[in-house]
Amino acid sequence: MKFVLNIDKVFQELLLQEDTDKDKKITKDDNGPKKFVLVDETTKQEEVIVGTYHLSNLLQELAQLKETNSALGEVDLSRIQENPVQRISRKIRDDYWGELTRTIDKKGLTQIIEDEKTSSDVATLYVAAKDKQGVTYFQALEKELPNFKVEILPENYSVEYVETLNEKPGILALALEQKIYSLQGVPFVVPGGRFNEMYGWDSYFIGVGLLIDGQIGKAIAIAENFKYQIIHYGKILNANRSYYLTRTQPPLYSSLIVEIAKKKTPSLEWLRSHLETVILEYNTVWMVQGNRLTPTGLNRYKADGIGMPFEVEPGHFDDVLEPYAKKYNLPIREFEKQYLQRTLVDAELDEYFVHDRSMRESGHDTTNRLINTCANLNSVDVNSFLYKYEKDVAYLIKTYFGNAFQVGDIIYTSEEWEQKALFRKDKMNELCWNEDASMYFDYDFVNHKQFSFEAATTFFPLWAGLCDEHQAKKLVEIALPQFVKTGGITGSTKASIANVPEEAPQRQWDYPFGWAPHQMLLWEGLINYNYLDKAQEMVYRWLWLITRNAVDYNGTIPEKFDLEISSHKVFAEYGNVGTEFDYIAKEGFGWVNASYQYGLQILNEELKEKLGTLVSPDDIF
Repeated sequence: MKFVLNIDKVFQELLLQEDTDKDKKITKDDNGPKKFVLVDETTKQEEVIVGTYHLSNLLQELAQLKETNSALGEVDLSRIQENPVQRISRKIRDDYWGELTRTIDKKGLTQIIEDEKTSSDVATLYVAAKDKQGVTYFQALEKELPNFKVEILPENYSVEYVETLNEKPGILALALEQKIYSLQGVPFVVPGGRFNEMYGWDSYFIGVGLLIDGQIGKAIAIAENFKYQIIHYGKILNANRSYYLTRTQPPLYSSLIVEIAKKKTPSLEWLRSHLETVILEYNTVWMVQGNRLTPTGLNRYKADGIGMPFEVEPGHFDDVLEPYAKKYNLPIREFEKQYLQRTLVDAELDEYFVHDRSMRESGHDTTNRLINTCANLNSVDVNSFLYKYEKDVAYLIKTYFGNAFQVGDIIYTSEEWEQKALFRKDKMNELCWNEDASMYFDYDFVNHKQFSFEAATTFFPLWAGLCDEHQAKKLVEIALPQFVKTGGITGSTKASIANVPEEAPQRQWDYPFGWAPHQMLLWEGLINYNYLDKAQEMVYRWLWLITRNAVDYNGTIPEKFDLEISSHKVFAEYGNVGTEFDYIAKEGFGWVNASYQYGLQILNEELKEKLGTLVSPDDIF
């Protein structure tokens, strides 16, 4: 049934009555009567809307109608009373992916130029010199767009050169494609609404969600932009901003190619071009000895660059800088300034920031697992990802290329990639597996010992398929319960941070916080090893958490959750993206959106029904 309403009048009356804390949302924290009478303008028929969830749905529908600038509008009561699971999934599929999509072209740059990260009056776009098409296109655009300039990155630029760009930071060009009438940017999907750049590992998980929702073109576009970055910037970037040129991200490109190939039979030409780039990235980014390859034969995260990472807000490192400021008898801001300008150099502090930059390269920014140690670690996460690369390349060569794949003068076979994977598996079992703890730990190859921090990355080998049945059993039966809370698994165990000083910053990738990529990789790992009931439980826990928060907080879908209180109200570094909006959540958060759609693919019908009525996981499992 549809009600014709005076949009602005009902909107204002609803807010006045129900939004008692004036945050432009209707949530369970508001103290209104939670009961609002709708009157149809034409029939004068009445409908009583009751409860936080239904009232916030009404607010959202009215907010959308207000954008039409019409005096009267129709509100569909079925949308107000929609099952929350169906509503969240529908909005992700139909609205959120579109809202999160960006392009680096004439149309897309108009939005990006106004980005809060644009730190000068003139927005700068950097284009790789060997992207001849891009250089021509963007230089022509420079004459059309106000407050916009193009800079050409030299070929084979140095770390020192990249550091000079911090004085004029900018966005990096991505791929262009020829459409019927013009060149257009190959689209990408950003993690959240305040971002205008493409993030590395976020994009893989987003790609999984896009494929589930039938948006295959956008998933392929992500792969195209991965390829572009490897060819033009030498790596898949942390994100396409100038200050990320020295930093890659967790390697998940091959996984995206395999997911796309499973969903849609690719042309051999398309697959060949991407497999060549996967192998190029593997060889030049990951397998260079002394860089990201270590003497053990396993890998590490190892970002280039010197000193503090550019992207953090002022004051972020005060707890780190304070003792050094005292050491040099300087006020902290003065020390920071001299250190940034390199007029004052401290080798010990430089080493700290090598680890810090490398931690940011890992995607886990930040965690006590990696602080001041990341570059010394053969971490479980990166080696699980690279094992999957090796298995993926073997699979693609065998399945699509008759077991012989030629790149230049080299012919690769699936057997040699299987051997690479077997070597990595044996090394990880030797150095990272801990039988007593029933977990995988990062291996400190500098000090020749395991670093026994209990992190959710211990489950990544389940996802990669590198553990044997015995290890899988121990991970599921002994390790997993130490991470499980009502709403999913935490980034680390509580025990792992027990000795962290109380005054130390709370790290967002540790206990008690829960993140979508950890959940998604765990679910797939459980399914890989046939722990199907446990997979159902873990999916339900996380989807319940997302649904509960969306129902109680005006459709909020945030970046992360505090699992100790089953809430998006996270009081840790960087806040919580996706929680700041007026009246209606328009985009959710990329990998949380993806986790919802992926989880619904796994969950059985009985549990979906319980999810729709918000039955607590603690009452089921």
